Amino acid sequence: MSEQAPPSAGDRPRTPARPATGTNPAAKKVAGARRPPATPARDEVSPRWLRVMAAWSWRVLVVVTAVSLVVWATSRVLLVFVAVFLALVFTAVLRPLVNLLARAVPRALATATSLVVAVAAIAGMFTYVGLSVAGQWENLAEQFNDGIATILDFLEASPLNLRVTADDVQDWLEAGQEWVAENSGAIASQAWAGAGSVALMFMVLALAVFCTVFFLTRGKEMWFWFLNQLPSRMRPAWHTGGDAAWYTFSGYTRGTFIIAAADGVLAAIALVLLGVPLAAPLAVLVFIGAFIPLIGAPLAMVIAMIVALAANGVLNAVAVGVVIALIGQFEGHVLQPLVMGKQVSLHPVVVALSVTGGTLVAGILGAVIAVPIVSVAWAVFSRLRTVEPPTDFSDDPPPEDPDGPEPLAPDVTSPEVT
Repeated sequence: MSEQAPPSAGDRPRTPARPATGTNPAAKKVAGARRPPATPARDEVSPRWLRVMAAWSWRVLVVVTAVSLVVWATSRVLLVFVAVFLALVFTAVLRPLVNLLARAVPRALATATSLVVAVAAIAGMFTYVGLSVAGQWENLAEQFNDGIATILDFLEASPLNLRVTADDVQDWLEAGQEWVAENSGAIASQAWAGAGSVALMFMVLALAVFCTVFFLTRGKEMWFWFLNQLPSRMRPAWHTGGDAAWYTFSGYTRGTFIIAAADGVLAAIALVLLGVPLAAPLAVLVFIGAFIPLIGAPLAMVIAMIVALAANGVLNAVAVGVVIALIGQFEGHVLQPLVMGKQVSLHPVVVALSVTGGTLVAGILGAVIAVPIVSVAWAVFSRLRTVEPPTDFSDDPPPEDPDGPEPLAPDVTSPEVT
């Protein structure tokens, strides 16, 4: 057999090189220092201000999306939302009376008594208004015609020389009657739809009263049951936020009711003293208008001035406007700070923006509920947030010491000090 040649160096299998166990630490340090530097992270390539804005942007988008979903879901069950909101309003107004009566009688009987008293008060008020209108309607119609004639004479004698005769008014009335005759079908369908809306309104009121009974009798037990359905770590925060929300909402509701009642009484006294007809209905209108911030009071004032103008002339209308404006000032500077205190501490700009936004989103309903919702949200946020010390942003520099800064004491730990 022929003897095989030994494999050459190129044909030998190469084994992976193993690191030497006795390598010098200095050599390891030098080898590690020669490694290529790590590439910068992807987020560090963009400027810091852009990363901060991006982080805030997606958080704001999430919040806006959540609020939009809540508004959309509420719009799908709007009648239920209105019923629950009215139930909370009724509960906030009647709860002090129920708590007072519950000291002597069972709470269920106290709740029933409070509801009967409230219904009787509302029914009596509207009955009195109806009787006042029926008793003064004929006299008011004659005064209104005389007032319209006075207004037409005033416009004709003014520098504008706007001449409107009785024949023109009669032509307008005949044109209105013809329009009603031609569109009787559409008017009937709208009236039928209005009847359906009235039925829905009574259904909402019935649901609100039903919820009010349970809120007044077992509202605290219902709230505790809801808290126990949450994880234990979330219950203290929800309990604190719920207390702040109810404190603000009940204070706003009761304060608004008391202020509206005071405005109505003062308006009734002023209108009676000025000899304006239909003083009771106008006072009720002022009472209702007080529940709509920034809009209700001016609207009630305009209607009262129109009635006074048509019945008693221009000077009486001006006097009514001045008196109601004074009542508004008394409400804003005396009644609201005295009744509400710090329970609803919103800036007038926030109130104006809230009412405008609520009106654009949900009309009159939005104007009514916008301020209490914003007040409750701000109260919960203020209670749960962590307050940091304020910062002084004044432009004045701090006063300088005329003697100059004191010299620094030498460092006793320095090796140079002997």
